[in-house]
Amino acid sequence: MSTTFRSRITARLGRTYLARIQRHGIGTSTIKLLPEELLMLLRRDGLDPVRRVAATRASAPVSRVSLPFGMDAWVVTGYEESKAVLGSADGFSTDFAHLAGNAGIAAEQSPGGLGFSDPPVHTRLRRILTPEFTMRRLRRLTPRIEAIVEERLDAMEAARGPVDLVHEFALPVPSLTICELLGVPYRDRHDFQQLAMDRFDLFGGTTAPFGAMSASLDYFREVVRAQRREPGDGLLGMIVREHGDSVDDEELAGLADGVLTGGFETTASTIALGSLVLLQNEDVLDRLRTDDSMTAPFVEEVLRYLSAVQMAFPRFAREDIEIAGVVIPRGDMVLCSLSGANRDPSYVTDDGRFDPHRITPAGHLAFGYGIHRCIGAELARMELRVAFPALARRFPGMRLAVPPQDLGFRKLSIVYGIDSLPVHLHRGA
Repeated sequence: MSTTFRSRITARLGRTYLARIQRHGIGTSTIKLLPEELLMLLRRDGLDPVRRVAATRASAPVSRVSLPFGMDAWVVTGYEESKAVLGSADGFSTDFAHLAGNAGIAAEQSPGGLGFSDPPVHTRLRRILTPEFTMRRLRRLTPRIEAIVEERLDAMEAARGPVDLVHEFALPVPSLTICELLGVPYRDRHDFQQLAMDRFDLFGGTTAPFGAMSASLDYFREVVRAQRREPGDGLLGMIVREHGDSVDDEELAGLADGVLTGGFETTASTIALGSLVLLQNEDVLDRLRTDDSMTAPFVEEVLRYLSAVQMAFPRFAREDIEIAGVVIPRGDMVLCSLSGANRDPSYVTDDGRFDPHRITPAGHLAFGYGIHRCIGAELARMELRVAFPALARRFPGMRLAVPPQDLGFRKLSIVYGIDSLPVHLHRGA
């Protein structure tokens, strides 16, 4: 068998394999085929990355991983190395066409938006969105965020018995905030939650992330058509009024989907896991309740420590490119571990453990880096800065309602999370 023919067969098997994952999700049989060097990026030991991430970072912060059927990828676990990859738009591409070509995914399933596009398309789309995410425009949402948080706290206070902070607090706050931001119907909030959650849980059996992506885009196409007919006061309506037909429906649906992707599940997971951090650190809970100056540093440390988005969107080398002395061949896929980078000893001390008194160094990668850094970072910060102190003030005696070992964390997920967080809201409960 010739080398060329063997390569073609290998490539075809690889595409078939990835297409199967796309259709059916990652099940037990599929996981057995994936190398641990890749799966370790999606695992956690409680709130910490698995030890293998630190060991890999120490020995080879840029390391090659052999995927099934002879395919190669590169895992980046170091802080400076991740910045070098994520900060190089000239050296690396995020264009969805790379994934579509490799996995047999239909072009119409492309999520579009900022996360899966390169300049100049990315530059034009980001220029459209950026004015809507300035602090001046976002401040209009502050009263609504505060009201949403208080409404959820009131609902929890009225409940009997233990309350699940995930479903009663962490999920509704960003979900309702994004409904408000985009200007989509309040009645759709439950669909919002499901659409976002499905795409990130890679252990979802028959519900594959790309299938959820497609469903989300279908939903937003309908929303966009409604906004075209009657522009509202939300982000979509503003873009329609200010840019008209210069942004087509597919682009606008992709932008809306990107806002949902970047702003819902990530913030919800950070609120849930950050609440667990508070439950594990009673002194921090007390300080956050009484000392307003504690809020901003607490939020930044929680963002760095938790790194809820465990792995950045895949990059593809445009040409042979050297990172930290390692040459990554043209076309190879590169996966950056954000949780690994944010624990790098070259960036933070003490193995990156949670330290409420740490003056978190500037530049954590919880929101990514470079031109694809999360455009909604300031909105997320606003939500966290409202949610955590309000929770601490309302329920200073809250405590876990189950043994810590009974908490269920996601086993394999791009966005790390916890299934539920049952708490007693008062000490005497």
